[in-house]
Amino acid sequence: MAIDTTLRSNAGAIAGSGAGTAVANLARLVPARSVERAETSTDSKDTAVAARPAQLRAGSASAGAIGGELQDQVARAQQALDYLDQVAGQLESLKGELSAKLSGSRNPQRSSQHIDNAARQLSTTLAARKSTAGGGVDANLNFDGQPARQRFRVRGLDIDSLQQNAPQTLAFSVAGAGGPNLAATITSDQSSGEAARAIDRALAPLGVHASLDRNGGLVFSTAEANWPVVKDSIAVSGRGRVATEEVPADLAPQQWTGGNADALRQSLREVVQALERVRRSQDAASTALSSASAQVVDATTPPPQVELAAEDFASAANNTNYDSLLSLTSALVGVSRERVLALLGLR
Repeated sequence: MAIDTTLRSNAGAIAGSGAGTAVANLARLVPARSVERAETSTDSKDTAVAARPAQLRAGSASAGAIGGELQDQVARAQQALDYLDQVAGQLESLKGELSAKLSGSRNPQRSSQHIDNAARQLSTTLAARKSTAGGGVDANLNFDGQPARQRFRVRGLDIDSLQQNAPQTLAFSVAGAGGPNLAATITSDQSSGEAARAIDRALAPLGVHASLDRNGGLVFSTAEANWPVVKDSIAVSGRGRVATEEVPADLAPQQWTGGNADALRQSLREVVQALERVRRSQDAASTALSSASAQVVDATTPPPQVELAAEDFASAANNTNYDSLLSLTSALVGVSRERVLALLGLR
């Protein structure tokens, strides 16, 4: 019976993330995903233990409970912080170059080259977001602790045309799932917000949401991981499969590369706004990491099971047969003095 809980080292993943040292220490104690789980009944487990006293018991159920989703939350927050730190540094660099050119403190030609280089570097970083940001930072550099979402529009499906043709009922499906049971009724007396909410309720079971953007237009969203399926398979009753198009990100570094003084000031304003958004996302990611780490501490093994584990370990240590040695060596693989001290520090 293999040990169910191991210590997971996240050292280096938090380095440079902006989270405090205490949070980094806590995050290193996230239990790894369970590889093997005991499924025998209480009676059969007691019999097995009696027959083989040197065998170490499996880890606590609480450790397994915090293994999967909590590890995903920690990893998402850690990678988001690393990525956002990188973007913040590049935005600061671009901000400095734009300010320098506006003030005339540098050679104009050389200053323009620096702005171009900084904007190009930022564009490259933004293009790599999906593969390097941990799946929690969206195209506009927002982080809310959940998987990033892709915003899109459905061609020909807008609030004005829907209300003009009301009353009507729209049924939705994605990749063949859905149909008449997922329908939204649009009436002439509905407000734009009410119509959008009706469509949102119909689509929610399919992992798609609908809302109004700041201009009152109908916009949809789905998790970025689902987007490759959704974009080519969403269908609406009476229209069949419909065309979708991504809503572009608000950030456009390629447009921040120069121009006259007014254009430079506008670029500088947009860079500052992007920096403010990144700072908010950094705060949100730090909070999410602290919260997840606190849950790790709260989910420590209950004292009775700690005592049982200590008894098993002592029993195994007093036996010199092969099974006992195998249990001991398997349990101690990767357990360093530093990890033991870190665990004791949580008591």
